[in-house]
Amino acid sequence: MKRRDALILPLASVVSWAARSAQAQHAVKIARVGRLSPISSATDERVFEGFRRGLRDLGWVEGANVTFEYRFAEGRLDRLPALARELVRLRVDLIVARAIPGALAAKTATTTIPIVIVTTGDPVTSGLVASFARPGGNITGVTALIEALSAKRMELLKEAVPGGDASDNLVQQF
Repeated sequence: MKRRDALILPLASVVSWAARSAQAQHAVKIARVGRLSPISSATDERVFEGFRRGLRDLGWVEGANVTFEYRFAEGRLDRLPALARELVRLRVDLIVARAIPGALAAKTATTTIPIVIVTTGDPVTSGLVASFARPGGNITGVTALIEALSAKRMELLKEAVPGGDASDNLVQQF
């Protein structure tokens, strides 16, 4: 299973739960999900298609019971705050924010709309959430702590394959 696919189902489940909550509050309303991304729509599309597929598997069909409002910064991070405020003005039920800059912009724009983050950064260190155990506020989501885990993986690999130069060469290959 690809790393991206492993993140999609938990993320789609979180969004599904949040969208159902929004739909329960508005019995006949179609759930509106805002998508905030610092990258281009073309680059984001590959990842987001898997996300939409995961939602479909959970019964959320675009145009039937959920709609998406897409906002892309096209690599210009300074545009993210205005795009996040635009999603808030549109009164979306949920914001899915990609990467730490997108999530920070969404956090600044609203304290009431649920925000689902998809990031490889550390949401605690960046100030998005108070802690992993008790994030607080209106933010939830998934993260891959690649940088923090990479060092630990190398440490474990060296322990598993002792032998001085041989294990050092193996670690360098990774």
